[in-house]
Amino acid sequence: MLDTLTQQPPDALLALIKLFNADPRGDKIDLGVGVYRTGQGDTPVFGAIKAAEKCLLETQDSKAYLGPEGDMGFVHALMPYIFGGEDPSKSGRIEGMQTPGGTGGVRLALGLAKKAGVGRIWMGTPSWPNHAQIVADLGLELKPFAHARPDGTVDMDRLRGTIAVAEVGDAILLHGCCHNPTGIDYAAAQWDEIAALLAEKRLLPVLDLAYQGLGHGMDEDAYGVRKVLASVPEALVAYSCDKNFGLYRDRVGALYVMTSEAGQLAAALSNGHALARANWSMPPDHGAAAVRIVLENPAITAQWLDELDTMRARMRQVRARLAEFGTAGSVDLRPVGIQNGLFSVLPLSSEQILKLRSDHGIYMAGSGRINAAGLTMGNIDTFVAALAAVSG
Repeated sequence: MLDTLTQQPPDALLALIKLFNADPRGDKIDLGVGVYRTGQGDTPVFGAIKAAEKCLLETQDSKAYLGPEGDMGFVHALMPYIFGGEDPSKSGRIEGMQTPGGTGGVRLALGLAKKAGVGRIWMGTPSWPNHAQIVADLGLELKPFAHARPDGTVDMDRLRGTIAVAEVGDAILLHGCCHNPTGIDYAAAQWDEIAALLAEKRLLPVLDLAYQGLGHGMDEDAYGVRKVLASVPEALVAYSCDKNFGLYRDRVGALYVMTSEAGQLAAALSNGHALARANWSMPPDHGAAAVRIVLENPAITAQWLDELDTMRARMRQVRARLAEFGTAGSVDLRPVGIQNGLFSVLPLSSEQILKLRSDHGIYMAGSGRINAAGLTMGNIDTFVAALAAVSG
């Protein structure tokens, strides 16, 4: 029966990585892979994580299963940073479970929404490509709407129109901050309006918070999630520690469920546990345990937050420097300065993107998405000059 399977196209980003690695040019620039890099081009292990792992090595006394819910100490330690307050679980309406990365959190959130009767997911586009793949794999109907305007700002008119035509029982997927791939986020006043509209229409919000701390700060980047949860009766929040703890390969994430009544929470979580059991059985422990130790130890917590501040400052420095150029050929770089996180999308044709690669050794996704962390104060002038050359 396996003979009936057809060849699937290779992942475009993985193919791009291979092309970059095979390029012998010493001045090549990688803007494709979605990981943070320092000004020296490294993706280091956080010092706070190293300290936590040392503690884990010395104190962990078992590798026995924890269950499909994972490390609940990790799940609870994150909650004040996501939801605010000392112990948000005291309301009895919010609880979580560990997942394999933010991707596992999104998959579980959408699977739980489907099991609750949701059939349609509204999603702003462009979005992270895996969002649409997960929706399709679950057999849900995807209803896209334009997330951004060509000038690099949020298209609130499209969002208002989408919510107006959505039906009770639909879900809407929103990025909490540092939108992937555009970097275009909702302002606080826009989140206020969105929360009110969602509450009025009784849609189920699925909030993907994958980059908290990389935009403007931990509290600032959680504003939208907190506002929506304060306004609606129920919601799902997928969380990733890949970026803000540098735990990409350890796959550390969580799903949080908020129900309208405390008495409904246990049933909702039991369904989440059953779905997790069928998908991956138990989440990997090591990375989540390291995060738990970071957040339990005030000195290591302070070290982590300082490292996160350094990351954020570097990203804002790169964005500000790009914006200072104004334009490069036909590309207006000024919107990049007010966008957030790792990513922005540049208005380039496929031919121009190929020319950047072939003539200048600059690698980016075919959509025009760049990872700004691939730029440094040493190569940014070269990148802008190449942009001007291919788009002028």
